Amino acid sequence: MNIYIPSILQLAVGLSVIYVWVFRYDNVVLEFKQFGLSDITRNAVGASKTILSTLLIVGIWKTDLVFLSAILMGGFMLAAQYFHFKVNNPLAKRIPSLVFLFLSAIIALNPFQYLK
Repeated sequence: MNIYIPSILQLAVGLSVIYVWVFRYDNVVLEFKQFGLSDITRNAVGASKTILSTLLIVGIWKTDLVFLSAILMGGFMLAAQYFHFKVNNPLAKRIPSLVFLFLSAIIALNPFQYLK
């Protein structure tokens, strides 16, 4: 298998997001309360991001899953930026979703993803 940077980015984004939603869930709960969002919204976002993370990882081998998964993940990260801005969180709290937004854009715009 030819491993290259976009595949590593897919793995990094996918595993990181799953890690946050599984092992750092208490942080997620606090943030969603701070944002004023409901438990139903939090659970829907968590399920969606977990599914998209899984699709990004599977996309290493099934490239047709990558583009839409990366675009949707980027949309969630853009929404996170909005809510961090809305509640005036410090830059340190905004950096993770900003990094993942950037990485999702790189993954989605990778012109070589279809040549695997």
